[in-house]
Amino acid sequence: MPDTRPDPTSEATPDTQRVQEVTDRGRERTVAVILAGGTGARVGLRVPKQLLKVAGKPLLEHTLDVFETSPDIDEILVMMAPGWTEDAEKIVRNAGFRKVTRILEGGVTRNDTTRLALEAIGPDDAKVLFHDAVRPLVDHRIIADCVRALDHFDAVDVAIPSADTIIVVDDGLITDIPGRDRLRRGQTPQAFRLSTIRRAYELAAKDPHFTATDDCSVVLRYLPDVPITVVEGSEQNMKVTYPIDVFLADQLFRLGSHTPPSPLSSDQASAMLTGKTLVVFGGSYGIGAEIAAAAKDLGATVFSFSRSATGTHVENPDHVRAALEQAYEQTGRIDFVAVTAGVLHTVELADAPDDIIDDSVRVNLLGPIYVARAAHRYLAETRGHLLLFTSSSYTRGRAGYSLYSSTKAAIVNLTQALADEWASDGIRVNCINPERTQTPMRTRAFGQEPPETLLPARDVGLASLDVLLSDQTGHVIDVRLTPIPNVTPPVSRDPRRGITEALGRMESAAADGDASVDAEGASRTRSSESRG
Repeated sequence: MPDTRPDPTSEATPDTQRVQEVTDRGRERTVAVILAGGTGARVGLRVPKQLLKVAGKPLLEHTLDVFETSPDIDEILVMMAPGWTEDAEKIVRNAGFRKVTRILEGGVTRNDTTRLALEAIGPDDAKVLFHDAVRPLVDHRIIADCVRALDHFDAVDVAIPSADTIIVVDDGLITDIPGRDRLRRGQTPQAFRLSTIRRAYELAAKDPHFTATDDCSVVLRYLPDVPITVVEGSEQNMKVTYPIDVFLADQLFRLGSHTPPSPLSSDQASAMLTGKTLVVFGGSYGIGAEIAAAAKDLGATVFSFSRSATGTHVENPDHVRAALEQAYEQTGRIDFVAVTAGVLHTVELADAPDDIIDDSVRVNLLGPIYVARAAHRYLAETRGHLLLFTSSSYTRGRAGYSLYSSTKAAIVNLTQALADEWASDGIRVNCINPERTQTPMRTRAFGQEPPETLLPARDVGLASLDVLLSDQTGHVIDVRLTPIPNVTPPVSRDPRRGITEALGRMESAAADGDASVDAEGASRTRSSESRG
């Protein structure tokens, strides 16, 4: 497959083709400038902190991902710490970020970097958002609010109320305690009409005593007649500055959830599946069977393997290799692989016999590992997609489910690690986290339950298919009975939403011992299995 992405190392003028595309759509160009000039000294690093990996990816990649997937951003300019542009170029290339048109070295100070960015953007007026690369938890709602605010104002800041009392100290003594009602904690992005921020810096350049720590203060000081409006930020939009921030950001990413991409129409899905090959491990019933049936109906060639139907054991690497070889020999390609096979034994660890421990680990963890290893060479050929399945128990181990919870947590970690390892091969890796699902196994275990309390397996299967056809990678995607209301534009990937909800789900899960099921809908009953 030819690589048609723009070359981010180019020293040419800004991407004129992208500018023309925006003009053709009848709206003004919006450029995001990612300020990645920090050195990492306060975090105690030898590399810039924006290259530090959090939740499996560099902070810079997390941040770029948000702007890349924002429908309000047309172009991205990265201002990188001097001497580290090649690292940024590698991140952009491996992640496939198509909106990044330039990667340039920043200046000595934040203000020097802004000046260089203004020169690179070009003369045509535009909406410009400046954002700290080490604020990776910014979300699409904040970006959209900034862009919309520029329709009415020439300068926009992002801020949140201060929960702490702020004191003014001189020589170790408190001299003032301002009222909190008027105080805000500043964040980024900071957004401007290009002509406004450019004029402010032109005036600042004439001031021999000029100094500023952010761009809104430049407008406030040198263009005092220009109103600066404020957009509500987010507590999660934190800046990674100190070592504790690295830990907090990592935990927030791991708790944050993702919603499935917007559903494709049947015609769209059919166009993307026709002529493609899907292999499902654990596809005899439940979610796996629904994925296989939907994909087949939409034109894919589907191979379904399971213990009950084909005698395929995912915990046996020879079985896995043979299954994939069969699919490849018959079609000459493998584009998608889904692993819904799993087993659930509910028993306290101290009472668990060796065979139960072995079975749980081999089927739930080694099985997906064997499938992933064997599938890699096929998926690398097609730049394909591996889809794994977890359970809500991955966020918190539960008494009686230690084997199951720990293996499902490992699947999430495996997803994130493989997404990182295989990014350069163009392979996407994601993980589905389904809510309680209506399957024959669940009915046998629980009897008849109110249907409105369960997700239809068909819905989970279709959502899984939408994920397989998406560009996202490295995500844990929640499929829920009652979706969390969207507060951001419905784009495919927005990894910064849902953290508050995730914390709430953790608390609920801790209080509800049997609230969730595994990928095949296995109930929380002793030695319940779901290997298909």
